[in-house]
This record gives sequence, C-alpha cells and structure tokens, in this order.
Amino acid sequence: MKSLSETWFAEGRIDFELKKYTLLAYLQEINKYFNENKLYPQLADIIFHYNNIVAFRENKKYLQEHFPKKLNGLQLEKLQLLYEQMIGDDELMQELEDIIYYSAGKMKSTIRSGTDIYEFVEVNLDIAPVGIIPLDTQEGYFFLSSGDVHCTRVYHYRLSIFEKHDEKYRSIRTAFIDRWQRSISSTYEHIKSELIRYRKELPNPAVYSIETELSFPVDETLLPIAKRSLVKFISAAA
Repeated sequence: MKSLSETWFAEGRIDFELKKYTLLAYLQEINKYFNENKLYPQLADIIFHYNNIVAFRENKKYLQEHFPKKLNGLQLEKLQLLYEQMIGDDELMQELEDIIYYSAGKMKSTIRSGTDIYEFVEVNLDIAPVGIIPLDTQEGYFFLSSGDVHCTRVYHYRLSIFEKHDEKYRSIRTAFIDRWQRSISSTYEHIKSELIRYRKELPNPAVYSIETELSFPVDETLLPIAKRSLVKFISAAA
C-alpha cells in the first residue's frame, strides 16, 4: 500500500484541490482494503495521519509530544518551521486550514468504517483459558481458530509494560508456532500438553483459546484484534 508522507499536507504547493486529489487517492486505496475486511496496517496508518493533521492544527508542541516515534527530528523541525512561516501568512494559513479541515472530516469517516469492522470482529471473539492458568500470565501461548474451527493456529506470546506520558501500557509480542488439526483426540488440552512436552522453556505456561466463526483475513484482521483482545482479557483477570 502506498501511504502518505508524514508531512503530505504541508509539502510542495499548498493548494486545496491538489491536496484533495492526493487525499482521495489515498482513501480510495484504504477503502479497497476495508471492503475486503483487511484492517492492518491500513487502519493504524490512517489513524496516524488523522492525529497528525489535527495535532498540527492545534499546536506544534502537541505534535512533538505525541508523535516522537513516527516522526524523526528533521521531520518535526520541518513541521515547526512550516508552522512558523505560515502563521504570518493569512492567505496561505487559511488554505492550509481548509486542507486540514477537509482532510480530517474525510479521514474520520474512513476511520469509522474501519473501527466498525474492528468492533464487529472484537465482539465475535470468544476467549477462554485452557486448563489451569498459572499466576504468571506474562508469557504463554494462545490458540486462534476461525471459520473452520478444526484448524487451530498456535502462537507464543509475551506481554511487556511500557510507559508513555506518565501512563503505563501493556504491549504484546507474538510468534507463530504451528497449525494443529483439532479432533476428538487432539483437543486444546492435548495441544497444550504437546507444547509443554516439546517446548521445555515454558514448563507451566498460560494458555488461552481464541475462537470465532468469522472467516476474515487472519494476518490483516483477526490476529491483530485477537492480540489486543487477549491483552484486555489478561489485564482484566489480573
């Protein structure tokens, strides 16, 4: 997917019709993925761009505080310089304001389409522990079954905590292990015992099953939402 640059709205000629064409071409591609129920990385990308233009409109300090990872120092300096140059040019600043106002509205509508899909998938996920869950749930496995519930994808996960703006957040890292065909003899409990048997680095892992009847794309939609839902589930049980 061809994305917008971080400073697309303020690069080159500041012309409403030109920027409108650039934006609509980008949104058309985003919507193409959403129509295929593919959310990532498209949803995260458009949310970043939406927050970026709103932050620039509000003030450059907000931009610097909230987007240090995506924007490097030169990009931040460029935006700040543009802001300072344009704030003294009423006509140019109005053109930029029109671009940002229009873009924010269009992006917000597209984001809503993506979040509707996200919420639909989220409420159709069923998460449950497999066997007894140990006190330490920071690392373990989860089983993802979708559509054909007999085919199960097995993942290793590890939770970590990071701080941002004096708030603590949990992140999750995952690694695909294998696929299992479930049957009367190959249950979730059996798969768990096989993992313990052959992966001795985790002798007493936390294991969860995540099931859905939906047949949505796994890597682009089901897996990212399953990961975030599992973080919520573990956090709520802690």
